[in-house]
Amino acid sequence: MKRILKIEELAILGFSIFLFNQLSFDWWWYLVLFFLPDLGFIGYAINTKVGAFLYNILHHKGVAISVYFIGVYLNDEYFKLIGIVFFGHAAFDRALGYGLKYTDSFSNTHLGKIGKK
Repeated sequence: MKRILKIEELAILGFSIFLFNQLSFDWWWYLVLFFLPDLGFIGYAINTKVGAFLYNILHHKGVAISVYFIGVYLNDEYFKLIGIVFFGHAAFDRALGYGLKYTDSFSNTHLGKIGKK
């Protein structure tokens, strides 16, 4: 089952790249912004609760989709760009086994413990 879910997440990443291709931005924008959601790690310097909150907000597909649709509603390509890239990044992380975080530990995710098979 985990393999199927990883393939699904990779397909979602591919879909985000397809959606990005519909925008007028150069490709390097996708690459530059792709790891921006990982800035949520900074919260772990404060404590695990703040770290988990920031990480989860920046890696939540619902938030990314909402930002994208704000862009659709406002006809604003920048909002669409941010939503698409964050959506793709979240799928990429989940394909690697990094899920949304619980507040007790970075390695405790909704997909299970990071590194456990």
